[in-house]
Amino acid sequence: MATRDLLDEAAIAAELDKLPSWSRDGAEIRRQMKAPSFMAGIELVAAVARAAEDADHHPDIDIRWRTLTFALSTHSAGGLTGKDFELAQRIDELASAHGAE
Repeated sequence: MATRDLLDEAAIAAELDKLPSWSRDGAEIRRQMKAPSFMAGIELVAAVARAAEDADHHPDIDIRWRTLTFALSTHSAGGLTGKDFELAQRIDELASAHGAE
């Protein structure tokens, strides 16, 4: 899958099947989770920020005490691409490592 090409509906559905914690909201995918503590959430956000920099793909992040919401879309492509799903998978891995659910 080319990471910068817009995905069609079937490809988006197939990718979402692999990421059950994520949902589609228009031209983005979103996941909300709870961290075990406020500081654990901030540490998770820092880890996601490092992964995002490495991938040159940056999520929108909302922090509300222990509740974190991540939203991904490839704005330069005008919708969802493989980059969004690759970073979503990495966020899932980091969330698990930081005890977020």
